[in-house]
Amino acid sequence: MSTWTVRRVTPADEQAWRALYRAYREFYEVPDDESALDTVWSWALDPAHEVEAWVAADADGRLGGLAHVRRFARPLAASTGLYLDDLVTHPDRRREGVGTAILEHLQRYAAAEGLTVVRWITAADNARARALYDQHATATPWVTYDLAPAPAPAPGV
Repeated sequence: MSTWTVRRVTPADEQAWRALYRAYREFYEVPDDESALDTVWSWALDPAHEVEAWVAADADGRLGGLAHVRRFARPLAASTGLYLDDLVTHPDRRREGVGTAILEHLQRYAAAEGLTVVRWITAADNARARALYDQHATATPWVTYDLAPAPAPAPGV
């Protein structure tokens, strides 16, 4: 089993990051779209963008997983949390502690930054990931909804 170092993504990680993120999108049956990867990669490298990209690297520098996070306001709690948008482990590195290393790093990072929670969603049928998540976090009773933006009004209306 490898020891994982979780760190911010660097420009040198681009090809390995792209491979991991393609696999993640494929798992969730999101169509392949290089322009989407270009956009997210640009966010990952932009210190002014809200998205932060973290990777888990082994002793040889090979990436075993990645996470994308962003801060979010929690008005009811009058605090700020950390939202975990994406977490993926390379298929060949599963059960080697990659996900645990990332989650534990994010937990420490949130504490150091004064954030009050690390929150994420996953598919109800993602049993493998949920088994890991159940070891580290508490599932909530909340149901997630998506509301599409209203269509643009017709010209002249």
